[in-house]
Amino acid sequence: MKLKYILPILLIAIAVTSCSSDNDDDIIINEVEGLIKIKDLSNSTHTIELYNTIGLFKTGYNAISIRIKDNVTNNFIENASISWNPIMQMPTMQHSCPKSIITKASDKNTVYKGFIIYQMANLDGSGWSLTINYTINDVDYSITDTINVMQNAKQNVASFMGTDGSRYIIAMVDPKTPKIAINNMMVGLYKMETMMSFPVVENYKITLDPRMPGMGNHSSPNNTDLTYNAEDAMYHGNLSLTMTGYWVLNLKLLNTQNEVLKGEDITTETTQSSLYLELEF
Repeated sequence: MKLKYILPILLIAIAVTSCSSDNDDDIIINEVEGLIKIKDLSNSTHTIELYNTIGLFKTGYNAISIRIKDNVTNNFIENASISWNPIMQMPTMQHSCPKSIITKASDKNTVYKGFIIYQMANLDGSGWSLTINYTINDVDYSITDTINVMQNAKQNVASFMGTDGSRYIIAMVDPKTPKIAINNMMVGLYKMETMMSFPVVENYKITLDPRMPGMGNHSSPNNTDLTYNAEDAMYHGNLSLTMTGYWVLNLKLLNTQNEVLKGEDITTETTQSSLYLELEF
């Protein structure tokens, strides 16, 4: 090929490469893509953005993503230490609920994550507030605001008194999208130590007997009881769903001495346990 043809081709190639590199540098990554904002909490210095996959809080397990925005620069904070405290205001008292610590999302620069388990809600969603305390560059900040928590259509969380005199909260985490198959089931179990403290209950056992009340209360094969996993502080088991529809997940809670704290076996006379969760798909 003649030189007069080679030089223009080389110049075009260099220009294309340069433009491609410049465009790559200008790409803005949306770190909350696929999430919906629930609410902004603001003070004079920062705005805290709360996200999840549905854009609202409901009773039961809520996985939450958090970002902190500087109100002056509009930049999101990449290094912060965050804690939170949800409070339900009752007519004569107030209480909190089970919650996780807040950690930095491993694959994000500006997103933090955790979960809150709301065990109850008013019909209009009112009654709850959320305080977020955070530290940036050794300076402490705090934001408190009201939040709405709506009642879930099915019972995905239960608060109950055990035969040992302690109050417990159990909440379904998975399956989030049930299917006709053996589903991985995961629940959280917590003890109400005080009105503000709900530690994880370790090494108990939760028996599982799923039934379809609308279909003769039949069960399903290949279910397994839920046992404690120390890695994520949750209880795991297998939930067999043989058809779509409404299911009652009958449970029994047993302590480390194998004593039943709540719930009953399903028999001809006892068609539903006093401890149960629900799902419909």
